[in-house]
Amino acid sequence: MFKNYETHAYAPIEPSDFISQLIVYVFQINMEVTMSPTAACYGVAAVAVAMIAAYGWRFLNWVWLKPKKMEKMLREQGLNGNKYKFLFGDLKEMVNMSNQAKLKPIKLTDSIVPRVMPFNYTSAKTYSGSIFFTWMGPRPMVHITEPPLIRQILANYNQFQKPRGGNPLTKMLAKGIADADADQWVKHRKIITPAFHLEKLKHMLPAFHISCSEMISKWEGLTKGKSCEVDVYPHLQTMTSDVISRTAFGSSYEEGRRIFELQVEQAKLVIKAAQSMYIPGARFLPTKRNRRMKEIDREVKSTIRKLINKRVKTMEVGKNSKEDLLGLLLESNEKEMKQQGKNNCGLSIEEVIEECKLFYFAGQETTANLLVWTMIMLGQHVNWQDRARDEVLKVFGDRKPDIDGLSHLKVINMILHEVLRLYPPGVALGRMIHEETKIGNLTLPSGSHLMLHLMLLHYDANIWGDDVNEFNPERFIDGVSKATKEQPSYFPFGGGPRICVGQNFAMLEAKLALVMILRRFSFEVSPSYSHAPHTIITLQPQFGAQLILSELDDYSGQN
Repeated sequence: MFKNYETHAYAPIEPSDFISQLIVYVFQINMEVTMSPTAACYGVAAVAVAMIAAYGWRFLNWVWLKPKKMEKMLREQGLNGNKYKFLFGDLKEMVNMSNQAKLKPIKLTDSIVPRVMPFNYTSAKTYSGSIFFTWMGPRPMVHITEPPLIRQILANYNQFQKPRGGNPLTKMLAKGIADADADQWVKHRKIITPAFHLEKLKHMLPAFHISCSEMISKWEGLTKGKSCEVDVYPHLQTMTSDVISRTAFGSSYEEGRRIFELQVEQAKLVIKAAQSMYIPGARFLPTKRNRRMKEIDREVKSTIRKLINKRVKTMEVGKNSKEDLLGLLLESNEKEMKQQGKNNCGLSIEEVIEECKLFYFAGQETTANLLVWTMIMLGQHVNWQDRARDEVLKVFGDRKPDIDGLSHLKVINMILHEVLRLYPPGVALGRMIHEETKIGNLTLPSGSHLMLHLMLLHYDANIWGDDVNEFNPERFIDGVSKATKEQPSYFPFGGGPRICVGQNFAMLEAKLALVMILRRFSFEVSPSYSHAPHTIITLQPQFGAQLILSELDDYSGQN
């Protein structure tokens, strides 16, 4: 009856096989007895016992047998890591260390890594080497800090895919191209990429300029020709949200503000969900957090759906705007469906909504954080601020910033690269494999989860030199490829075919904003500023960014 057990006493039984064999066995017994009321009761009881035993076996396999088997396999290959702890793994320690790290700020000259990722930083020091493992609940997490292996993994998007499983509520923030895999990813990337070509982006410069001009006007109202302390972070968030609203939907920030506010709240809830142990089915429980996350998801989708429907109607009468991301996306989508002759070759309305959610969150967060860390660094290193301002005046003089001039800003380019090294938008990337896979000298079992540590690479003295913790844009004077001692180890926007599709958008917006800010203000870090980088999906200042802004004479006559 139980073939594995009878013929191979020590062969492991897969949970699914065990359950099916057990139910078949109970069913056969029921068929052999007289179906009297008493027998029927015994039959029901037997089925109940069988199901309890079956699900009990599955639970035992999930929380103990499988993790221990994977741990043994990893250790037998010489890999070091934490010992598995029943059910929770390292989750409790991870959350506690993160909470403790956030209690107090650090010095501007300190490395931010121990504060931003205390558990992984400590684990990497404990298990010296380029690969080690920890536990995310009952799942082993294989951490990789070796540049060639990271490049190999990022280059092969079919074999190394985005992690699946975990808490499904975390997917409510945004999915889209960032979450798609295999053929789905190919379809999304093909349709979305045309919207981010530089030729298309240059038409968005006026929207960038308007949004930044409004922010600068607010700062002028605060400084009133003198010096004034300003927490620039919320202003930069508002400005980049306005840019996304204008460039994605052709609307003003006021129309898109609600989406932005909801996405920020959702990001905080997603972090809390990701840091807690998820029990299958728990998303259906009517907890306060679950209800709120679902409410936000419904409202964001509903708002975006209205914007899309409005645009589709204008397309039907031949009035689609081809100068905003939504218009470009819908145009590219329609073109793909016509070329293939099939509606299912394009994106569905739900997929377009998810892409718009991703525009809003990723587009706004990435640029706002890049700008805030750049201003903090230039506020601390005023000599580099002066060099950047001199370059801006030399390149543009009294001209309005244009695409050609922005592409010739070498000093500002060096500064932005160095800021992205020290403060990358994402500190690590997650991947998983669906079949047994060889990585370097290791053979990892199916279902293994990988963590690619971009920030640890960016702060590796063996790669960047003894000044790795210092702000030194000069290291990028000859470009990214020659900035390191060894092989390229710079991944601010990821790498391989899945490198961030919006990186040109973010860099162009950041350059224009920085040009306009430098022409109008000088700034330094305020004594009240507390240096406290932390992650809420992306890397951002925990207590804001207080700077002393000083209004300059308007060198250009226009911003």
